[in-house]
Amino acid sequence: MARTILPGKPYPQGATWDGTGVNFALYSEGAKGVELCLFDDVDSKEFETVAVRESTGHVWHCYLPAIKLGQLYGYRVQGPYEPERGERFNPAKLLIDPYAKAVAGKLNWKAPVFGYQLDSKDADLSCDSNEDFWGVPKSVVTTSHFDWENDRPPMTPLNDTIIYEMHVKGFTAQHPEIPNELRGTYAGLAHPVAVEYLKKLGISAVELMPVHEFIDDKFLLDRGLRNYWGYNSINFFSPESRYSASGDRGEQIGEFKAMVRALHRAGIEVILDVVYNHTAEGNQMGPTLSFRGIDNATYYRLKDDQPRYYTDYTGTGNTLNVRHPQVLKLIMDSLRYWIQEMHVDGFRFDLAAALARELHAVDRLSSFFDIINQDPVISQVKLIAEPWDVGPGGYQVGEFPPLWAEWNGKYRDVVRRYWKGDDGQLAELGYRLTGSSDLYQRDGRHPTASVNFVTAHDGFTLQDLVSYDSKHNERNGEDNRDGTDQNFSCNYGEEGDTDDPEIVETRERQKRNLLLTLLCSQGVPMICGGDEIGRTQSGNNNGYAQDNPLSWTDWNLDDRKTALLDFTTRLVELRRDHPNLHRRKFFQDRPINPGETPQREVHGKGQKDIEWLRPDGQEMTPEEWNAGWVRCIGLRLNGNTLDDVNGVGEAIVDDTFLILLNPHHEPIQFYMPPLNGTAWEVVISSAAPQDEEKRIIEAGKPFELIPRSTALLREISD
Repeated sequence: MARTILPGKPYPQGATWDGTGVNFALYSEGAKGVELCLFDDVDSKEFETVAVRESTGHVWHCYLPAIKLGQLYGYRVQGPYEPERGERFNPAKLLIDPYAKAVAGKLNWKAPVFGYQLDSKDADLSCDSNEDFWGVPKSVVTTSHFDWENDRPPMTPLNDTIIYEMHVKGFTAQHPEIPNELRGTYAGLAHPVAVEYLKKLGISAVELMPVHEFIDDKFLLDRGLRNYWGYNSINFFSPESRYSASGDRGEQIGEFKAMVRALHRAGIEVILDVVYNHTAEGNQMGPTLSFRGIDNATYYRLKDDQPRYYTDYTGTGNTLNVRHPQVLKLIMDSLRYWIQEMHVDGFRFDLAAALARELHAVDRLSSFFDIINQDPVISQVKLIAEPWDVGPGGYQVGEFPPLWAEWNGKYRDVVRRYWKGDDGQLAELGYRLTGSSDLYQRDGRHPTASVNFVTAHDGFTLQDLVSYDSKHNERNGEDNRDGTDQNFSCNYGEEGDTDDPEIVETRERQKRNLLLTLLCSQGVPMICGGDEIGRTQSGNNNGYAQDNPLSWTDWNLDDRKTALLDFTTRLVELRRDHPNLHRRKFFQDRPINPGETPQREVHGKGQKDIEWLRPDGQEMTPEEWNAGWVRCIGLRLNGNTLDDVNGVGEAIVDDTFLILLNPHHEPIQFYMPPLNGTAWEVVISSAAPQDEEKRIIEAGKPFELIPRSTALLREISD
């Protein structure tokens, strides 16, 4: 019996099930014909091929009655194969629907997935006619139905946010209290043991490394490795199925939603690390899996004078063509889908500068920013940029427009250099500790525009930052050439693991120094997952391919790791409890350098927002501030000058704090400010992290900062 094929509609794109059938819609400007292929299994040949004859505004569409949920499908697109003109249509290659909400199966590199003949002297100019259906992942017909049980997003204000960057698999892959079948999955992260740990740690948001469907690079599989980080997307709607404990025929969607629901119940937001700057298809020598075969010239930025080749601002071989309306639509539809259907709370955009390139330069007025700014859905969630790419002029820290927060790479570098003991860091450190007003104040943004971090997935872990002078990436199979050489790290006497008690204590104290600095800085702190328990990658600062215990969190906690966890938890609690440590506004929106500190009238008296103090308790002079040899400083944060109100209009007032920093290798006697009727209580110290005894230092009296230590003190007034 012949199948009934109805015209269908061009909107929405993708496969839309309505209870009685499915509407299929695929965008392709250059296609001369489109075939919809239906499959029973991921590795079998299609049991039916449907010619899609309707095209509206370059969207090819049809409606098939009686198609059910879970149906596997793909496309074959006919058109010219003329790479020198930027056209790479090849109907022998099965293609993943860019709007598929789920993807089943994994790429088999043994299949002829390249559009050209691998052994041809003409390379990619040749055309391969071998079918590859048996090795290409299949798109899945799905439904959006899910019982959210009155799920409500936490909607934590940015100034109250503490981010925990984590990997879905790595966080639970070795957790002994999570059932083995759930480890490394969305369900594992939703397990009460995992959620309770995050809740007890006190973080307010998890930032998940990429969970869009991605592939393992062939060169990695050939080395016995895998793409662990996931920055190799092949679809921007489907949750990565390898993290699903329940299946890949659409079950991954419900499992992901259940994870979000569980985290929301604990008051934890979910931020996704998204990779809209490139895809897994690579350069002209890469496979034809989706976008390239559907409409290469639409989806990718091609060289103007040589459209055979790709413009590469990402270092991966290709760059998505965000200048094209369809590509912009694809990205915006994807973002709205993850917000409205999957209930996520924000996004961190990988290599975001690549998305803002109009012709070639990064443009803060680009269409990408304009569309997000006016979108009533996307503009209301947390938007975080990785503000750089690998192209010319790609380093754009401080250059993104309002609404956007940024990974502050300048914060990371100066804090590392300062605690390593480098000279001449104070002038910049002052800005970084106080929210980086030099970067974000001029365009009306607040300290929350600065996402502060000392470590992230890319680079050394906190443990390795204080244990290695240089990277050790031999296990990646690239002769230690990969990964940055600019680590600003120090091993303090011995490379890697050591039993030397003095070195061990120095390293532990330095970790506490870095964590205290991070969590007492204005802005939005981001903790790299596992740093709170001393996770190590044995000196590997580029673990992108290490899907093994080297990258996974080790939950065997000894006394040292437990002590660091307790210290981190106390710091997080202190930050959350005290608005003076996470102000919503800059310090009176004025310069913060010594000698320029503003005064406000508080209870009839002029009070300074902040004061930068030298070890004798006196305020630093501008000359001292810019002297390269000055290291030890104190920062007094006035709790009476927050210039903010709570939800009912009451003025917010907090304790006044004194942060003392000594990166020097010798002890320093730091005298308390000589204020009448004032004393200072030691709240937490990196030198004595488990000291529960209440210590009070009178005004004008010294507090000893041992070598390489920091402390947070609270003002006590009569």
